[in-house]
Amino acid sequence: MNESELRSVKQRFGIIGNSDLLNHAIAVAMQVAPTDMSVLITGESGSGKESFSKIIHHLSPRKHNQFIAINCGSIPEGTIDSELFGHEKGSFTGAHEARKGYFEVTNGGTIFLDEIGEMPLATQARLLRVLENGEFIKVGSSKVQKTDVRVVAATNVNLLKNVDSGKFREDLYYRLSTVPIYVPPLRERGNDIDLLFRKFASDFSERYRVKPITLTDDAKKILLQYRFPGNIRQLKNIVEQISVLSAEDKTITAEQLSHYLPNQNSSLPALYNSKDKESLSERDLLYKVLFDMKKDMNELKKFVLDVMQDDSPKKDILKDHSSLFENIDNASSSEPKRPDEPVLLNITSSNSDSSNDYEEDDTHDIEDITHEMEEEESLSLEKKEKELIIKALAKNKNKRKYAAQDLGISERTLYRKIKQYELEDL
Repeated sequence: MNESELRSVKQRFGIIGNSDLLNHAIAVAMQVAPTDMSVLITGESGSGKESFSKIIHHLSPRKHNQFIAINCGSIPEGTIDSELFGHEKGSFTGAHEARKGYFEVTNGGTIFLDEIGEMPLATQARLLRVLENGEFIKVGSSKVQKTDVRVVAATNVNLLKNVDSGKFREDLYYRLSTVPIYVPPLRERGNDIDLLFRKFASDFSERYRVKPITLTDDAKKILLQYRFPGNIRQLKNIVEQISVLSAEDKTITAEQLSHYLPNQNSSLPALYNSKDKESLSERDLLYKVLFDMKKDMNELKKFVLDVMQDDSPKKDILKDHSSLFENIDNASSSEPKRPDEPVLLNITSSNSDSSNDYEEDDTHDIEDITHEMEEEESLSLEKKEKELIIKALAKNKNKRKYAAQDLGISERTLYRKIKQYELEDL
């Protein structure tokens, strides 16, 4: 794959960037396009997966036939079979007439199934039959119909984990992922962030008829270091906000830029080797930090005690404050267990012999503290999530589809959150 072909595809499909990971993903899409192989596109929400499905379709022999993009997460579970495979008249309440499904309408073309991990298990079985035999049956019918459709799927979740948990069929996973394409998140694309920023700034300058915004060197450093959990979609929204809300001076400083970048919770430092880091909860890490602090304090007390005992004039201090130095040996000799050992899960054990790692009273105090912290953090996160949903709905005039896109979640998830926070009347 030479550079001129790669550049041509980028220009045709509006893809900005030169990172190695991005170029590799485009090259794989170009190579697999002329075939009829199923493709699974993986990557975070907002990273641009749909652009790759269009590359595959428009560079294939099917390019003159229909291309349909379907978000599996936005279709209710009760109607998704009807949407994909069609239904017969009277097959269910409200089916006043027969309807063709997407697999019948796009015969000879390409179907892009976004958020494939949200597809119900029963529908997965129907999809597997289409992929293996090119056959499907309409809802309410017994007649087997044929279709010739190429399936390109995409997901922002780990489907193998869903397979292990029984949420996704293993045979369907391997049938879909004949050729996997990984679309890198924005934070892994280096200077592409700056290129995209300038492209969006130019676009919004023309749209709103304002001078294009630029960044100072310090602001550019902050931009490149930001993790962008919402990826390209988030960057585009940020550039649009700055373009509209910035004053006459369109040169944005680091301080000004920081007001538009949402705060990101820094992750806790890795206290141990990372082989089991996924199993460590924040609670376990907090226990470890607290017990390490306690151990350090006891070791400091022991050191002070040794110094005082060597110097006789200081023994009076030791007598007056002897309670501070009680049980030093027992406390400092107990080595806290690593969070990857199961003892933390049994920290309130009723055993009271000398082999216990921590005193029962200390354990209860720490549990009270961590319980309060967890409860406060949970309430804070729920409050922020509710505020973000309200803002997104207000921005998009209560159009939930576009609000869900801004938030980087599926419509189904947004509906659930609206019901959870009692926002139906907004």
